[in-house]
Amino acid sequence: MTQEPQPDQRPIPPAVQKAYGAADLGANPLFAGGFINFGHWQAIDTTAGLSQEDRVRSQQDMYRHVLEALPPAGGSRALEVGSGTGVGSALALEEYGFAHLTGMDIHPQQLIRAQECNSRILKDRPDHLDFVQGAAEDMPFADGEFDYLYSVEAAQHFSDLDAFGRETARVLRPGGHAVVASFFTTDDAPGRAERLAGLLDCYANGLDIAHPVTHVVDALARAGLKDTRAVSIGPSVWQGWDRWIAHVSEPDGWPRNFLRVHEEGVLDYYVVTATRPAA
Repeated sequence: MTQEPQPDQRPIPPAVQKAYGAADLGANPLFAGGFINFGHWQAIDTTAGLSQEDRVRSQQDMYRHVLEALPPAGGSRALEVGSGTGVGSALALEEYGFAHLTGMDIHPQQLIRAQECNSRILKDRPDHLDFVQGAAEDMPFADGEFDYLYSVEAAQHFSDLDAFGRETARVLRPGGHAVVASFFTTDDAPGRAERLAGLLDCYANGLDIAHPVTHVVDALARAGLKDTRAVSIGPSVWQGWDRWIAHVSEPDGWPRNFLRVHEEGVLDYYVVTATRPAA
């Protein structure tokens, strides 16, 4: 099932409203298959000519890499924060054995796309998958509702990391696990945000926020989660992403500056894990 958009939901930031509304970032040739992530390219030969199938595989593999950071999923309830068109939610449900999976996204048009992309599963398995409108900082769920929470390339949009941390801790059951994957600055050194805004339009227009990775980890820890840690997966992301950009986009387009700022040590891609202490 899919929840109808609610008029009193948390306001959507203008840049997010534009990118995921009528503009539909997922329709950009940089992405494919309904996914919107940079991809995990470790299993793909990026020295050969890249195909559309390679690009879809890279984005599927990003989900697989994130989900493999969770314990075995049998009989559990999971929440994806920032689920977009829901194709990653469907992959997680099919491949990882969750008893029920909820995809949550702040944008009502993404909920409509999720319903369209996953109509077969929603019809055949209505008790196993649903989509709900909600913000990472204000989740519309009961305390302890989920065994697992994961998020793939959405946290760079979150306006309030502490609120996200508190909500993550609240909706997880005692002993529940969280995994967050996205791109963050390597530290909080002065000038990081300005450097990114000068080279990458998505930072200049406010779509992405220059969160230091330490702030993400600390926000989860302040919320009471334990075993919080961040692991870089940049070597499996940036080179493949840049090669795909070169394949489908202008050779000097601004998205190629992601590799540049990574090589400068400003930005990296991380998987952040945390656990709610058992009662």
